Amino acid sequence: MEKLVIIGGGFAGLNLVNRIDKSKYQVLVVDRNNFHCFPPLFYQIASSGISSSNICFPFRREFKKYINKNPQRDVTYHMGHVKGIDLQAKTITTSYETINFDKLVIAAGTTNNFFGMKGLGENVFCIKTVAEAEHTRDEILDRLERAALATDPKRRKELLSFLVVGGGPAGVEIAGALGEMKKDIVPREYPELNPDDLSITLVEGTGKLLGAMNPKSSEKALKYLQELMVNVRLNTMMSDYTDKIVTFADGKKEYWETLIWTAGVCGEPMPGFPAEAMGRGGRIMVDEFNQVKGYEGTVYALGDIALMQTEEYPKGHPQMAQPAIQQARNLAKNLNKGRMETPFKYKDKGSMATVGKNRAVADLPGWSFGGWFAWFLWMAIHLISILGMRNKLHVLINWIWNYLTYSTSLRLLLRPTKYPLRRHWGD
Repeated sequence: MEKLVIIGGGFAGLNLVNRIDKSKYQVLVVDRNNFHCFPPLFYQIASSGISSSNICFPFRREFKKYINKNPQRDVTYHMGHVKGIDLQAKTITTSYETINFDKLVIAAGTTNNFFGMKGLGENVFCIKTVAEAEHTRDEILDRLERAALATDPKRRKELLSFLVVGGGPAGVEIAGALGEMKKDIVPREYPELNPDDLSITLVEGTGKLLGAMNPKSSEKALKYLQELMVNVRLNTMMSDYTDKIVTFADGKKEYWETLIWTAGVCGEPMPGFPAEAMGRGGRIMVDEFNQVKGYEGTVYALGDIALMQTEEYPKGHPQMAQPAIQQARNLAKNLNKGRMETPFKYKDKGSMATVGKNRAVADLPGWSFGGWFAWFLWMAIHLISILGMRNKLHVLINWIWNYLTYSTSLRLLLRPTKYPLRRHWGD
């Protein structure tokens, strides 16, 4: 039985685990987190719409179904952050151990891309991981509470200034959520504040929001954000953020207390991975079977971190859930057969983005639309995609309650304790 090591338990990694033939492969999943999560709803964690526990599912609980059926424990989880990869020796080194493999699948996903701006990662808030989304939520609530105590009108407005950088789905969704807080939550729960003092601006470097979607969808998203009192600036790029001062590409400088970064992603770094196998954006170059070039039959890459260049997608496939899921299922089919027989062909099922209550846009094959129906469809598809029936029910109940009452019990400012430090966790 060959040992198949999968780095990353996201959409790609988990789908591969579920589809691979356990009688042929002993599967080991390595991930720094001990749970699978649902990134499309991270913005709702950041805006206090749902709890992080409602969109996360422990790997060990998911893999228990295989352990019960097979006492040989052919699917196991190892916590660890990959520190080094040696393709010649066929080993990976994590924070805690060195693991041998016969076949290696890298499905580690992406991380924030700061485009070479030094120090940006230490000064902006992101929503790329559960931890980042929770941190961003705490900071948003912190600004509201401190503003409610502020006696200086100028300082109060500074505290309530939020800048979202990046007009993709994540940026549009978090900006819309902040707009709903300004419109519905602040008047109800923060009587000390004037909602007009809360300023929300979204900046996008190109000429349209949701660049990968239909122009009509982009226009509707812009209209919805404006209805939620979000100021949108297109064709605007920033070059620096230091001491709360944003410097834009045209040289203009402005004060922004809270900057939420959603402007770009790059492949999760894989220390020790051969440089000749890397492509643009930190992605790993693969062929039509998701085999890493130069290491065919041994090393594979899936999902956001994989760069498969085709005539239709010369820059690689979209870094979204569907390509990752489809690539994983196709690779499982080929591995189960024992030969690379079926090349990957991406089937675009469309894309969606929500901008707030009753406001969403959807691009389905041959059909683009927005409004209440798109919002309802967005909710239904995302609800189905969450792992665990308990999680689905909790999210549904939260959504129904928020829809009817405009209120949630999740606006909890949870400050983590500093000591004792967890040095053994590593970076």
